Amino acid sequence: MLVTVSGPPGAGKSTTVAALANAFDLEHVSGGNIFRELADERGLSAVEFNRLAEDDDQIDRDLDRRLRTVALERDDVLLESRLAGWLAGDAADFRLWLDAPIEVRAARIADREDKSAETALAETREREESEALRYREYYGIDIADLSIYDIALNTARWAESDVSDILTAAVEAYDPVGDEGTYPVDGVSYDF
Repeated sequence: MLVTVSGPPGAGKSTTVAALANAFDLEHVSGGNIFRELADERGLSAVEFNRLAEDDDQIDRDLDRRLRTVALERDDVLLESRLAGWLAGDAADFRLWLDAPIEVRAARIADREDKSAETALAETREREESEALRYREYYGIDIADLSIYDIALNTARWAESDVSDILTAAVEAYDPVGDEGTYPVDGVSYDF
């Protein structure tokens, strides 16, 4: 099974994926961890490395190629990255998008990285703008388009453990084939 978890910084991905990987006995591969390791190797912060990636498209392309290879070649993986759902494409059994209001996410980042909420908010905005620009430029992906995801969840609305429980239940109940029939969507019926 291939499950992807995507979302902006501070949305709760790291916390959630640990529980999901454990619940389904999946190997956890984190694009964020790989990105931070690459930044550390160069002595840069994630924000500085993002700026460098704006001028050197090979940074993103190498990381994304590595993640896509994982998605296509390994079994029983939980792939976590901003573009994981896009990179995995049809190979994904289940694609999740986690989010929260930017102020909530910045507060989480500030707490995690021991910095002020104001600094975390400014850095988060800058990072998201940089990434959105690069994804659109490199791949033609609009990161704000959530239509590819099976579930988009606002993690600020539930406790940490509840988010994991909700998503675990959703994955357990997921039927990749789906029931045949007609499903009303926005008052219109579509045949599948």
